[in-house]
Amino acid sequence: MARYIKLVFATSRRDDGYGQLKDSFAQHTPLIIGGWHGTFLLAPILMPEPRDVSAVVARHGDAAVMGRMLERFGVKLIRGAGAGGKKKDKGGMFALRASLRELKAGRSVAMTADVPPGPARQAGLGIITIARLSGRPILPCAAVTSRFKVLNSWSRFVVNMPFSKLVLLSGEPVYVPADANKQMMEAKRIELETKINDLVARGHEMVGADPLLSAPAQVGLHQKPGLALRTYRRGMRLAQPLARPILRRRAKRGKEDLSRMSERFGRATIQRPEGDLVWLHAASVGETNAVLPLIALLRKKNPAQTILLTTGTVTSARIAAERLPAGALHQFIPLDTPVFLTRFLDHWQPDLALLVESEIWPNLMLETSARKIPIALINAIISQKSFRGWRRWGSLSRPLFGRFDLVLVQNEQLHKRIMRLGAPDVRVVGNLKNDAPALPVDELKKHQLLKWIGARPHFLAASTHPGEERQIIEAHKKLRQQQPDLLTIIVPRHPERGEEIAQLVSDSGFKCVKRSSGEGLTKETDLYVADTLGELGLFFDISDITFLGGSLVDVGGHNPIEAVRFGTVVLTGPSWHNQADSFRALLKGKGAREVSSGRELADSIEALMNNEQERLQLVANAEKVVEEMTGATDRTLEAISPMLPATKRAENKPNIELAK
Repeated sequence: MARYIKLVFATSRRDDGYGQLKDSFAQHTPLIIGGWHGTFLLAPILMPEPRDVSAVVARHGDAAVMGRMLERFGVKLIRGAGAGGKKKDKGGMFALRASLRELKAGRSVAMTADVPPGPARQAGLGIITIARLSGRPILPCAAVTSRFKVLNSWSRFVVNMPFSKLVLLSGEPVYVPADANKQMMEAKRIELETKINDLVARGHEMVGADPLLSAPAQVGLHQKPGLALRTYRRGMRLAQPLARPILRRRAKRGKEDLSRMSERFGRATIQRPEGDLVWLHAASVGETNAVLPLIALLRKKNPAQTILLTTGTVTSARIAAERLPAGALHQFIPLDTPVFLTRFLDHWQPDLALLVESEIWPNLMLETSARKIPIALINAIISQKSFRGWRRWGSLSRPLFGRFDLVLVQNEQLHKRIMRLGAPDVRVVGNLKNDAPALPVDELKKHQLLKWIGARPHFLAASTHPGEERQIIEAHKKLRQQQPDLLTIIVPRHPERGEEIAQLVSDSGFKCVKRSSGEGLTKETDLYVADTLGELGLFFDISDITFLGGSLVDVGGHNPIEAVRFGTVVLTGPSWHNQADSFRALLKGKGAREVSSGRELADSIEALMNNEQERLQLVANAEKVVEEMTGATDRTLEAISPMLPATKRAENKPNIELAK
């Protein structure tokens, strides 16, 4: 690598900026050399006297390679780095003390101003703190070549190529007063960040290179749509005539509302109210339930602003009609074609777009961004499989994720993934679903169900998927040996599978009743299939023991918090990766149990039915865990508040007293 850097330097045409760089070193040494993580490959040649420089290098493996390369140039290493907003100690204090010692001894210190894992090209306070404590200036530097390759890393690491035009630039030094307060430190941080970014931009201009090719999303330069995105947009335009027949076919299966089909083409069925409008888009029922408390807080914060909620399913539309507060409206989301979305945005003209979880539709993102509407992704989630897909198609992911002004994620793992996809500002705030209110319960229906069930022992299998019902029937069969009058209730994730499940029960020799048939439960009913919509809360409420589906097959599980709120014990299979935070906390806190088969499920249910004290302890443990996991709604509101239209207006309002 050291030889390669020397090759780049030897074969490239250089401007006369190198002389100015030498003069800056001579005038201000010892100094702090500051540049960006993604553009520091040529750092050794930025140092006229590398042997008089110590470089701060992180302790992880990749940084060790860079450290060994720097040593080939005679650079002394200081091993350590800032924590990047994390609690883990990465040697930051050691690096701080060592840097101060080196500067006091007359050696310059080189370090990157931005801190892994980002945001890239945003200066951290570490380098400002060293300047304040040492009294030495920070020299902003940049090295830019006309030919380069860019790695798909958090910093968009630039590999400079030989036989290029090369510019080496330095700016005016940044001095930080020894008595600088918090506000002054922040002002100096912004000053340094601006100067380095200006140098990089000027360097690209001087060598005739496109700055968009290497810029991370957060520097404010949106990457242009590549071939994959252009192909998608063209394909959606060509497919537009198929929209109506496809929607009509879906309507026959109960998946579309024919009376509101025009909304799917971007034609609003409600007039836009005057004033500010915040647009939230949630895919379906779970996402809608998650954002309802946030909508209530947004309305409370500013009753004058309108909230527009869009969703894509009939069930979520029904929930919106029942539970949205006054001042909040619902529409179906248009299909993702440029024409439909243009029509939608022309009518509603939102001041802010809040997308929920993983609703990243290409045309929606591009059309909204083109109108300079701020976009945030809240309660963001992305599976490992989806992440690999997005990474494989970098030309698709970076132009989209780079258009988010803010992304709020549920945990640190998601933070890493979404940062690597090019999102500019990613923060961990927790899971909104942990704050969602309890699912609704119809008390009349509850009374009727309890009357049918009577004193019969029963358990609930909720949100089941194909392949799980056989194992549930196996568990029912085993439990019947000890509980002859046992009733098993199955609530499939997709109600349209009711007939399929009923046939499976009959083939197993048991008597089944489907809730959609309107028949009541009798003493002869062995399994009750609740193939209806919007009644999951009702069945959680009447059940002491619940198995949550999507976990005995490779689906990833479903939200256990919804069940815990009703005081029912939660049992799960081993596949719960889609709800990893919740299940990991519940299992660690002994508030849930994991089983691996229908037989193990039967054993766990039998043990709980025979030990009431154990069951109540599991419930108490689960409620304690859930209580500790709440608060994401308040943190989300705090994070998005600066983006709200009323807040932005207040920030932009001139200070009359100051002006006087």
